[in-house]
Amino acid sequence: MFQPNDPNKHALEKYSSAISLGDMEIFVFPELLYALVLANIMSPIVWAWKEEDWAKKLEKKTPYRRIQRLKQHIMDVYDFNLDLDTWGLTTKQREMARFEDFIDPEILSQSNALFGYEGDKYYFDLDIRRHFGLDKYTNDTIPYWKTETVEAMDAFRFKDGYHSGAGECVSFSTLYAAALFVVGGVPLEDIYMLATPLHSQNFVNVRDGIITNNRRIVTKNMWFNGSEITWKAQRALRNEKITIVANNTGYIHTMYPEATIDPDSYRKGMDALAVFLTTKIDMEILSNFLRQHSDLQSCFQVRHDFHGGHRYVEAEKVYTYENTSSYRVNDDTRDKLLEEIDTYEFFPEPIEGRIVLNNFEDFFKQNPDLDLNEPADLAMLLDAFSCTNARARNVGQKLVDFCHIEPKFPERKRFVKSNPIQLEAEWGRTRIIETLESMRADHPEADLAFYAYRDLTRTDWAPFVKAALERNPVVVQGLRKKSEARAVEILSNLPHESIYGESRLAQPDEVWNFRRGDGVELALSLATVLKSRVPDRPVALAIHPDKAEVQWEDQTATFPSNKGLRHEVTV
Repeated sequence: MFQPNDPNKHALEKYSSAISLGDMEIFVFPELLYALVLANIMSPIVWAWKEEDWAKKLEKKTPYRRIQRLKQHIMDVYDFNLDLDTWGLTTKQREMARFEDFIDPEILSQSNALFGYEGDKYYFDLDIRRHFGLDKYTNDTIPYWKTETVEAMDAFRFKDGYHSGAGECVSFSTLYAAALFVVGGVPLEDIYMLATPLHSQNFVNVRDGIITNNRRIVTKNMWFNGSEITWKAQRALRNEKITIVANNTGYIHTMYPEATIDPDSYRKGMDALAVFLTTKIDMEILSNFLRQHSDLQSCFQVRHDFHGGHRYVEAEKVYTYENTSSYRVNDDTRDKLLEEIDTYEFFPEPIEGRIVLNNFEDFFKQNPDLDLNEPADLAMLLDAFSCTNARARNVGQKLVDFCHIEPKFPERKRFVKSNPIQLEAEWGRTRIIETLESMRADHPEADLAFYAYRDLTRTDWAPFVKAALERNPVVVQGLRKKSEARAVEILSNLPHESIYGESRLAQPDEVWNFRRGDGVELALSLATVLKSRVPDRPVALAIHPDKAEVQWEDQTATFPSNKGLRHEVTV
């Protein structure tokens, strides 16, 4: 557990990172990823979902059905947000100086997108900085990209330009993990968090498997449907290294030699993921493959049995019609799709130089167990392709790549025994919080969870204050041109209500982004602004159950509070 007088810089840096929860901080301190899951599991917001009518109707349904409905709820109430201005900017130099005692710069450059890593060729072509809107800043500038708690996600509805909650990818992955457990009834051991340099998602070992991807979920059938949405969902696992895998037993990290995740649990989950990421080739998969690889559609034509005869149409035209139709190329609605195509688009005879896609139906019926990993099976399939189009020459490898993704897991590690976090959703929120409280002395993730949860009656103030003063540039920028007296006035005029209940506190940038805060939060926001202007100037904070005072030089500002907290500190 964190000790207030611990001279260990590592401890204060880690525990303060549990407050700010930046993507960089989670990469350096991987325990924070699951700590936020636990903080969301403790949140009354997630438990309130369980009492809503849509969730109560699912009580007797399977976890799979619950997950499907949970997905719809998340899509209804949250937007995806990756706006650079939300949590402000920092610099590579500042972050490297902060973490120089914790991380090898060379490993960092290979594992973090903002410090040089750009994945495989796909990401080099994409131009990472332009993709994220960083090209308008110097190469040294990077975003904080803080991961939001569920309370902060909900609070986006108060932010200008937003009409609902919002969050970035790590926020969605940690929220999904918590909600899958609380509302979906999925055991914690079946939820695996997968972090890559540019993305975060979960693999849920239910039925054939499910991958959560920002607001959406992807089933195995969806994973191989060849759609644009699915292709985007695949990008991280296709092109990036997996830097962290975490579940309730621990984590494995690409940078650290020791892994705390239970090796049996890890192998079970990753074996199931490997099955999820692999499919056998059949007519449906071939059609889906061509949907994704539109450059190969010109090698094919589709035959339509019509009025006792045959007519033919280019495959790319059929897929174009599919875009605006409820019918598909690859299932029993194909004839209805073809009937929607204008008659003049068809040819009465086969089109020279094109393969008749329908012919593969018989081919796959005759070869139901075709395995593209077997050279003989692959050769037999390629023999069935004959096309003068030069782009068809690499169809074999593209088919193999489409049907199978080989994740780039962290290299072999030394597994060390750790205590799993054993919780049951049936216990209810109160017992779960009590259980996590009892585990704090022996389990880092449980202890860090209370810091991510922001309960100042259960945590030390030092990490919270450190995070407030050092990592909240948005409020500083927002009040940059205001006098100190005007800054006090602006903060005093904000609604005196916190986005967190009970004795939990928001950070200054949350106060500024969502334009509200309890007196303690307003006082910390003012202190952050004052220290940014004159770093050597002492600023005293006196927190009382009903008010919070800020004293600097010969001035005092007082804000009413209903948090019931007590604390005094000079920063």
